[in-house]
Amino acid sequence: MEIKLITMQDLTDDFLLTFQRYQETHKVLVDIDNRLFEKNDSFIDDWDTLIKVAIVQELRTCLTAGGIVLGAYDNQSLIGFANIKPTRFGPQLEYVELSYIHVSKEFRGIGIGKKLFKACFEMGSKLGAQKLYIAAHPSIESQLFYKKMGCTLACHIEKDILSKEPLDIQLERKITPSF
Repeated sequence: MEIKLITMQDLTDDFLLTFQRYQETHKVLVDIDNRLFEKNDSFIDDWDTLIKVAIVQELRTCLTAGGIVLGAYDNQSLIGFANIKPTRFGPQLEYVELSYIHVSKEFRGIGIGKKLFKACFEMGSKLGAQKLYIAAHPSIESQLFYKKMGCTLACHIEKDILSKEPLDIQLERKITPSF
């Protein structure tokens, strides 16, 4: 498995063609007054071709603005990806947004997400940020991943990001000299 920087040339419309976003969720966390509570909620997330092409366009926009897109590859097959938007925000401009970090369904649970997150951690530092900001999927499994990565509830809530997915849990991860 190799993680590499993605270029504009890599971001063809079929970049995510074989990527399996499929995720069944049965329990989520909800944030009530800055405290997390578990709740039953069943739904399926799955990306069709139109959604995948729209995400590729978002990744292109990120790169054009000076952001970073990373891909995890098994041989020549994309098995994970992540991106960091370049714009700093927050009271002291301490945050950059880690807006996507996903591992294809058949490759989850073997450490690829951790390697992608660590690479994002290092790239966030290169963008001058002190913290990564993540609007994280509320599923218990996703939240456990972010907890293992050292994420905590965000001290600052970025309203524009929250408004896109109001049920996402707003998290942050302080960028320290070592991961």
